[in-house]
Amino acid sequence: MHSAISSRPEYVREQVKEHDFGVVSVPLKRWERFYGQSAVRKIFILMVLAGIWQAYAIYLDNTLLLPTFTDTLRKFGELIVTGELPRKAWNSIKVLVQGYLAGVGLALGLTVLAVTSRIGNDLLETLTSMFNPLPAIALLPLALIWFGLGTPSLVFVLIHAVLWPVALNTHSGFLGVSSTLRMVGRNYGLRGLPYVARILALAAFPSILSGLKIGWAFAWRTLIAAELVFGATSGSGGLGWFIYENKNLLDIPAVFSGLFTVILIGLLVENLIFRKIEQCTVRRWGMQA
Repeated sequence: MHSAISSRPEYVREQVKEHDFGVVSVPLKRWERFYGQSAVRKIFILMVLAGIWQAYAIYLDNTLLLPTFTDTLRKFGELIVTGELPRKAWNSIKVLVQGYLAGVGLALGLTVLAVTSRIGNDLLETLTSMFNPLPAIALLPLALIWFGLGTPSLVFVLIHAVLWPVALNTHSGFLGVSSTLRMVGRNYGLRGLPYVARILALAAFPSILSGLKIGWAFAWRTLIAAELVFGATSGSGGLGWFIYENKNLLDIPAVFSGLFTVILIGLLVENLIFRKIEQCTVRRWGMQA
């Protein structure tokens, strides 16, 4: 039988306790744990802003200039119940998705071409220098002439709003990929599209995601602005047209309800879609704190 193996005395170490270093762990108080949550702090900020709005509207006492926050919420609830606001929001979102996906697809195509060929790189740099400073809404008159009054004009303007910020951020991310990762891809024999998809896209994903978020913000505000000008698409208007119509009717609580819906959709997309993608990718991969 084998004898029990005892530890050699020189390798026996006593457990180090926190008080030996003068460190004592103190449990957080309830309000500290509560305050440590980002969602709680953001809700608190929104409540403070709502309170300021309510107080100033009461002080102003002019619903044609600024309705109270409670009046706006009441009108917002009525429009939700009747289904008018959801219909307008859905009309806008359908157009937005078409333009956004088309713009992202074109941006990725141009960027892949830019990192795989010199002429493609020159093409992307030239086009972004020409068109990125051009406001998307400035193309609205041309869109009306070329495509008429309807969804195609809105989609054309949205593509312009999305294409350049996504392409610029993606291209910058590709250029920032370390030479070590590039050599790894080359050593594995990757070329062309597989090289971009397996090496560059993953390494540059934080920049790509930033471009997608910027492109979404540009597209959303461009769509609302375009709808304010000629928002009826295929016989039905979106949120921008809803705001414009109620402004003409002097239904200011409804106008603020439309604006509130625009902001709410923006918050939902940012926190439920992009934040989730961020948590499942760049944060999980350790590419972002």
